[in-house]
Amino acid sequence: MNKSVSVKVYHGYGHTHNLVVYGHVFKFRAKTMQGFSNNLFVNIIHLLKLFVLKPYPHVQVRLTFNGQEVYRKTEYDGFFKFEWSANENVNAGWHGVKIEALDKDGKILAIGLGQVFVPHITQFAFISDIDDTVMVSHSATIRRRLRELFIKNPRTRKTFKGTYTHYTALAISHTTADQPNPFFYVSSSEWNLYDYLVEIFSYNKLPDGAFLLNQIKQWRDLIKTGKTGHEGKLMRVMRILDAFPNQKFVFFGDNTQKDPEIYTAIAEKYPKNIAAVYIRNIRKDMEEPTRALLKRIEAQNIRTCLFENSVDAIEHSKKIGLIAD
Repeated sequence: MNKSVSVKVYHGYGHTHNLVVYGHVFKFRAKTMQGFSNNLFVNIIHLLKLFVLKPYPHVQVRLTFNGQEVYRKTEYDGFFKFEWSANENVNAGWHGVKIEALDKDGKILAIGLGQVFVPHITQFAFISDIDDTVMVSHSATIRRRLRELFIKNPRTRKTFKGTYTHYTALAISHTTADQPNPFFYVSSSEWNLYDYLVEIFSYNKLPDGAFLLNQIKQWRDLIKTGKTGHEGKLMRVMRILDAFPNQKFVFFGDNTQKDPEIYTAIAEKYPKNIAAVYIRNIRKDMEEPTRALLKRIEAQNIRTCLFENSVDAIEHSKKIGLIAD
């Protein structure tokens, strides 16, 4: 084992015939303990460390899942993606997976453990943006976005009032608590922030789910965090729909960046797979263009809701039958 090499595995998703797991291999990554300090200096140092890393390109990685082995190589930025069909039926729930980085002689350099989420066969699935949809991020202004990142820790970041109530109700909509509807959290934020975001969602008791984030960045690109990858976000959402063709999806986003455009493009491509689209109205100057895009979505016989407060979105979900009274 090479102590400087590490394997980071992110929550995967799928079903027996189409399982997906993402991750990174690093030659070096700054050691970071999840910090919950209110000290500005401590938070700044912790955040900077998330971007201090050196990817391991073109190294062989081996996935082991229920005794089955699959091999891949990392990309130029250390990123790997496994997509495979299981040899045996995989029940709904979370399943462990092991990823090993191997040298040219097949010797193990590092090991990473992860989880694959296999949803129950339910009527609905939910895809949600994160920044300015679930939590206050000020994505439209880089200075304010960085201020939120730097001065707050995962347990002091503010989520929008009512989001917990709405999402937890949707998780058991037309199903039961032991067989919840699946949630997918898709964001333009980078994989650097994965643990940071998982802690925010866990601390606020939001539904478990798979996170799909943007290409990793190094410290010199920190100022660009969350500002790229909208095309990639479109592709990530489309892959989820392709993986679960028999479920109806509900989208959540906001109008600070490109969610309305992305969701409109997907609605016009997959109209029969989408039940509703919710957009949080953060930017009043974008309200009219957003409404115009939502009209295009409604033309596909898909329900839409432009809302400022989650209580209005909850009422809309009850009205259209997503949430039972």
